[in-house]
Order: sequence, then C-alpha cells, then structure tokens
Amino acid sequence: MKLFSSIKYTITAISYGVLIAVVLLLLIPGLVPGLNDTSLATSLFKGSQAQQAPLSFAKAVSIASPAVVNIYSQQIEVNPQYGRKARKSTRLGSGVIMDTHGYILTNLHVIRQADLIQVLLQDGQIYPAELIGFDHYTDLAVLKVNVNNLPVIPQKEQQTSLVGDIVLAIGNPLNLGQTVTQGIISATGRNGLSNTSYLEFLQMDAAINEGNSGGALINSNGILVGINSRKFTQSNPQLSIQGIFFAVPYQLAYKVMRQIIENGKVVRGWLGISTNRYHKELKGFVIEEVMDNSPAKAAGIQVGDVVYQIDNESINSVTGALDIIAETQPNTELTFKIYRQGNTIEAKVKIIELRN
Repeated sequence: MKLFSSIKYTITAISYGVLIAVVLLLLIPGLVPGLNDTSLATSLFKGSQAQQAPLSFAKAVSIASPAVVNIYSQQIEVNPQYGRKARKSTRLGSGVIMDTHGYILTNLHVIRQADLIQVLLQDGQIYPAELIGFDHYTDLAVLKVNVNNLPVIPQKEQQTSLVGDIVLAIGNPLNLGQTVTQGIISATGRNGLSNTSYLEFLQMDAAINEGNSGGALINSNGILVGINSRKFTQSNPQLSIQGIFFAVPYQLAYKVMRQIIENGKVVRGWLGISTNRYHKELKGFVIEEVMDNSPAKAAGIQVGDVVYQIDNESINSVTGALDIIAETQPNTELTFKIYRQGNTIEAKVKIIELRN
C-alpha cells in the first residue's frame, strides 16, 4: 500500500512540474536561450488564427481550359451591289476538344454556311477544321482537326448536374481571348434525343456572350457538364432579361457527337404522334394527335389512347417515353401497351426515321 502511495505521489509531482515548466516557458521565453516569443508561443496561440487559403477555381480552369478552342468561321459572299466582288464575313465562337482523334464539339450556329473554319488552340497554333456533321435540334456540330496529342477536356460518363451546382463557362466572348465566367445551375434539363427545347437544356446564370457559344461549361472539378449554347431571348424588347443562359447537357451532347461521328448525322426514331399530357392514375401518356402517314396511324393508334408501356419499359413521364422512341433505331418494331375506353390492347408499331 505504501508503495502504491509513493508511486502516485511521484507521478503527481512530475505532472505538476511539467505543467509549471510549460507555463513558465510560455510566459518567459527568455528562460531558455534561443527561444523567443515568435516561436512556441506564437505557434500555439496564433496558429488557430492563421488565414485560410482563398476559395479558388484556378485548378479546375487550368485542367479544362487547354481543351477549349477559339473558332473562326468565314463565309464568302458575292453581292451584286459590290460589283460582284467577294466579301468575307467572319463569325466568332468556341469549341471543346472531346478526344485525342481531334474531334471538337461546337454550336451549329457558329459554323453554319461557313466556307472556311479555323480552330485556334490556346497555345497559339491555328489549324483548318473539317465539318463532320451537325444536328439542328440541339444546335450542335462536330469538327475535326488532323492533329495529334491535343489536350482533351475531362469527362465523366455518368455526369449529371443538380440545381445549385457551381459552374464555370469558358469561351472567347467578343474575341477578347479565353475568358471564364462563374455561376450556378438554375434549372436542369434532360439527356434524351427527342425534340429539344429550352426546357431540356441546362439553365444557368454564368454569363455567355457572342463568341462563348460552343465553349465548355465545367464544374468546380474541371469536368465538362455542358456545351454553352445561347442566352434567353424574348420577342418583347421592353423586357430586360438577365442571368438566363443555356447549355446542352454533357450526356446529350455526347450522344449527339457519337451519332454524328458514326453516321454523319443524328438518327432519331419517329412515331408520328403529339402528346403533352401524362395520366397519373394509368401511368401513361395520352395520345392527343395522330399524324397522317405515320407509324402510329398505320398501327391503329387513336386519339385518346393512353400508352402505359413500350416493349418492357414502363412510362414514367411524357419526355421519357418520347426519348425511348427517339433513341430507337429506325425499322425496329415496338410493342405499345394501351388503355382504350377501359380495355387494354397491344399495338405493334414499326418506328421509322425522323426527317429534318
């Protein structure tokens, strides 16, 4: 028992001694030669107050920006008013290098009716570009330059964007050189190939101007989330609209690019119906119009029918159903399961290609 008490007394004494020594060193650093108030005391008392590094997207921009290019498209016009003398007009735009084979995504309106397309890389090199194909519905076009070892934009196969995500738009607005604007995703669209509208694009408040079109929209990790497309326009000039800009979602842009590379165009399936209404109770879309000489007409589909299943896929939304049809290869037969006046029927429909 006496031994235990002695050990306890010794440990307690040592603990108090160490504590007193630390306090003395902090209060009177001069007790130990070479120790001053800028070393131990400063690190202990001021370390927690050190400034944090400022929030920066410099790393994301440095990763993605080398793959964003400037595009100059020239159109040669011959106008009798100018004495048949040819005149060149140049449009500005941007593009994104998508793979090592030199394929570049941009907007169709950037290169529409161009006689000469040139691509300026961020290292200052300029190359002629070949138009591989385009898609009217998404306003996308695919170019190709015959150059190896090009920088490629970081991509994620299952990339999806959420409202509130921070995004950065990279492009060449007004030919000022590569510029970055920052904002958030304001609303999200879809990734299917059915006919597109503003509702299917990513809406954002990162500013884009003339020359930004076709550039990259990236997230804070530098990964491509969309292709910058346009700003919202309104027929009423008296309305001042700000902060509404659009980009084609990455997954949709990638689908379009792959089809253009493989087929020279985007091939979409066509049923020949019109619908905007989803029947919640029956869980299907309501046929509102059947077009003449369409696959739907030939299969006996009628106005008022509710389609609740296509082949083995249930219908969760109108847009989802239209995507199933659009992404079906032409000449493929699909089985439509339909509610009609309280009865369930099936219709075999041979999907054909949508013509522009």
